[in-house]
Amino acid sequence: MDTGTPEYGTLAVSRRGPVGWLEFDRPRVGNAMDPAMMAELPAAWRELDADPAVRCIVVTGRGRAFQTGLDVVALARDREGLREQSRRTKNADLALTNWHLGVETPVVVAVNGVCAGGGLHFVVDADVAIASSAASFTDPHVSVGQASNWEAVGLVHRMPASVAARLALLGAHERMDAESARRWGLVSQVVAPEELETAAQQLAEQIAEADPAATRARKRALWRSEDLGRTAALTAARTTPEATP
Repeated sequence: MDTGTPEYGTLAVSRRGPVGWLEFDRPRVGNAMDPAMMAELPAAWRELDADPAVRCIVVTGRGRAFQTGLDVVALARDREGLREQSRRTKNADLALTNWHLGVETPVVVAVNGVCAGGGLHFVVDADVAIASSAASFTDPHVSVGQASNWEAVGLVHRMPASVAARLALLGAHERMDAESARRWGLVSQVVAPEELETAAQQLAEQIAEADPAATRARKRALWRSEDLGRTAALTAARTTPEATP
């Protein structure tokens, strides 16, 4: 019988109590995004965001890598997929992360390993990001002649501009370890690799304890504050309807 629940070939979507899990599931290629994954991500986000039983979403990767950006080999074999990705990038019409898709459920990103290139989108667009001590961060775009700037812009909103510039301009020559990422504000917590899954679940459950309407309103206010100046953000926050218990 058709339950109406989407099936995914590149993602693992599950629920653990009030926490929804979205896991990149292409470990043999560092969880890189091929056209199939890029097509499945919007459906997975919307499925979890629309589920009233899911009060927080955890994003992580299976295997040794977290997310390593675009699978250029797969895209080279798929001309239509390559054209579509080029169009979306050119028009700033990305549909990969919770921020791109307007997901209102709080999102915790748990970086389990290498996070490279387009994988940085998921970290800078998270509400809370934590990492394994085995995690590392790099943006190799400039080293391969690409000027994809969306990740760099996101990094500047999460850490000092001079630190973000090192990642953006040194490309493959710069790799940030987990402790440095915590020190500069890219992630808020670092745990041992074997503790990451439990830490992410516990953190998400703590977020899920709050009233969901209030939590979503608080998330909207936080995100709005990054797009507006302080005065405008405070004005918008005052006009946001309060959640009722």
